[in-house]
Amino acid sequence: MSTLFKNLRLIQNSKIQAPKDYLFHNENLTEVPSNWNGEYDSEVDATNLFLTEGWLDLRCGSGDPGLEYKETLESLSKALQLSGFSGGVLLPNTQPVIQSKNDVDYIHRKAQSFLPEIHIQAAVTRDTRGEDLTEILDIHYQSGVSIFGDGTETLANSDRLMKILQYLQRFNGVLFDHSYDPLLALFGKMHEGEISTHLGMKGIPNLAEDLAVHRNLEILRYTGGRMHFQTISTAKSVQLIREAKAEGLQVSCDISVYQLIFSDQDLKSFDANYKVLPPFRGAKDREALIQGIQDGTIDAIVSNHQPQDYDSKFMEFDLASFGMAGLITFLPALVHLEKELSWPLLIEKITRGPRRVILDEKDPGWTIFDPQEEWVYDRSVNLSKASNNPWFGEKLQGRVKYVVQKGQLVRL
Repeated sequence: MSTLFKNLRLIQNSKIQAPKDYLFHNENLTEVPSNWNGEYDSEVDATNLFLTEGWLDLRCGSGDPGLEYKETLESLSKALQLSGFSGGVLLPNTQPVIQSKNDVDYIHRKAQSFLPEIHIQAAVTRDTRGEDLTEILDIHYQSGVSIFGDGTETLANSDRLMKILQYLQRFNGVLFDHSYDPLLALFGKMHEGEISTHLGMKGIPNLAEDLAVHRNLEILRYTGGRMHFQTISTAKSVQLIREAKAEGLQVSCDISVYQLIFSDQDLKSFDANYKVLPPFRGAKDREALIQGIQDGTIDAIVSNHQPQDYDSKFMEFDLASFGMAGLITFLPALVHLEKELSWPLLIEKITRGPRRVILDEKDPGWTIFDPQEEWVYDRSVNLSKASNNPWFGEKLQGRVKYVVQKGQLVRL
């Protein structure tokens, strides 16, 4: 089957190109001349659509194995595809934790039939407790994993962090870390500031993240290696990483897309769907994050998809679990940001930016989306098992229409 897309606009190399015709045929999507008279089976009017390389999410969670009631690998794969992603880096925080060759092979076997490419972040300490190291070299050489980290748990032990960076240099592996000081963040529920004081909630200060990022960069200077900071949220973190890059350290970072959409002001509603880690910060931090995207300090934007079941969120704010389901609403979030950041810059942060972080040179496929189409985010369209998102039930703008993954054209 062949499909001709008429007047499709490609976003690539920091530009939105003029409308052109593209043909999907023999597992490939290629540009054809406007006066092309070849044969094809169907035609799509793509006048309002954009074409980009396939998207890559550096941080998405699943509940498989052990917590399948939150999200299975199959439902995560469907949510990735529906959201325009051709691949995603899977967090290790399951039960049991993804921390051995057998655990990795289990994920590989289940994921091989899915079209989106599932990359694995294998746990770097046993049960992600930050103490005993996992069999890093065995996991890499036997199962091919080059991304290591403890996912939603931070590496607070300086000695372990130093040894991990030394181990990973054996095969040019990269350490992913959500860096914060767990003691400074202890019992915190939201960003520490005027709003937390007004609401009477224990806050998580910027200092908890700033100190951890500073410490980790100092250790990286000492050991060498590659380190990727996940979901940074403070102005100081951006500045520290900017300086480290200028110095020549092999460091990269990402931010959650919803960190740019919401702020601590939104928590006045006590809606537990706004309870995330790192917490939503204030206006000055958001301004610094925007600048970090614009000047290249921030390499990627992630969904930070943290699926939670209904009972984990429908309770008192203090007791509710952290996390937001960020995949299904990812494109509408980008639509919110487009006027401020532009489509070419946003697309760079979800395509080539994240692929450089994990040294992914595979064919990324293609994503075709309509930035104007409106739709309602409800159970009828939600292919994820999770709906812990404050936009659930609302009308949103921006919808993925087609993806080309592993040689298949999928209409969504």
